[in-house]
Amino acid sequence: MIRIDSLTVTRGERPVLDNLSLAFGEGGITALIGPNGAGKSTLLHAIAGLLPAGRGRVEVEGCDMARTAPAERARRVALLMQNDQVTARLTVEDLVSFGRWSWHRGRPGPRDREMVAQALAQFELEALARRQIDTLSGGQRQRAFVAMAWAQETPWLLLDEPLAALDPRHVRDLMERLHAMSRPGAKGARSIVIVMHDLGATARYADRIIAMKDGRIVKSGPRALAMTGGVLSALFDTGLKVVRVEDADTVVPA
Repeated sequence: MIRIDSLTVTRGERPVLDNLSLAFGEGGITALIGPNGAGKSTLLHAIAGLLPAGRGRVEVEGCDMARTAPAERARRVALLMQNDQVTARLTVEDLVSFGRWSWHRGRPGPRDREMVAQALAQFELEALARRQIDTLSGGQRQRAFVAMAWAQETPWLLLDEPLAALDPRHVRDLMERLHAMSRPGAKGARSIVIVMHDLGATARYADRIIAMKDGRIVKSGPRALAMTGGVLSALFDTGLKVVRVEDADTVVPA
């Protein structure tokens, strides 16, 4: 479980997160949505224990992240940030191997090699393992980065806008993979918290919604209750509605 109690994070004198409290359990996809500047990425980083809280507490599986050593935090949550950069000569396999650093600290063993192989297979990257990152398509590259986070072997994956700059086919491909692996009992199952701007993909794949605006939580809960036309219209200051198309929800202008 992730539990957040009265969390406040400030930059200068301005609160970026303002007295947030919520809790949610393992399994499924939890989507953080809201306009730019809502505090979504900041909340993700706070969950990972990377930002000092001005007030409040973040617990992951009962562990106070602010009081936990970095190596232990890295075994509880894997954070993939928007601006992760790699050198052009790095191969896909090398990139995925970075996900094991918190476990082997420079001395990889059989378990580390096994998890890298599993990550390559999980994201269908075996044929690309020796390819350099800068030779991949955008969708392939993003799969490699998510595979690196998955290889970290944490119960929680925290993904900051992994769909940015992906075309519709690659959005669907990645979200289908994430959705499948977030199901209880799935092979290599992970609980996923993801910052999303693609409301159509959110409506289709998210199990829980945390809607944010101006550093506060506007609405949270199961998708059917938290993602409605009324909530979305107020959240983004424009008319939106959720409609059913071919057995899947999507978001369109009202």
